Amino acid sequence: MNTITAPTPTVDLRSIAPRERHSLVFSTFKALPPGAAMELINDHNPQPLRGQFESGLYGAFSWTMLESGPEQWRVQIAKPADSQPVHGVDSCCGSCGG
Repeated sequence: MNTITAPTPTVDLRSIAPRERHSLVFSTFKALPPGAAMELINDHNPQPLRGQFESGLYGAFSWTMLESGPEQWRVQIAKPADSQPVHGVDSCCGSCGG
């Protein structure tokens, strides 16, 4: 039996206006089905973004650093297969910009 796997979306923030970056990442993450992941590419360490994930989505994501500079940073952000609706994922109060 063949299993069809959805492609991993890649969000390359290097050409996106800074004010639009975090909302793009959160909207892409929100669209992921449970068990899927996205790849983030940035021109600087995305540690502030990780802080936003931890404050609004604690326990509802995993963060794996794939490349850590000095010219580009790549991160895999995954939604657990058993994820349940939480703040910022399936509904949002707006505090994360999503």
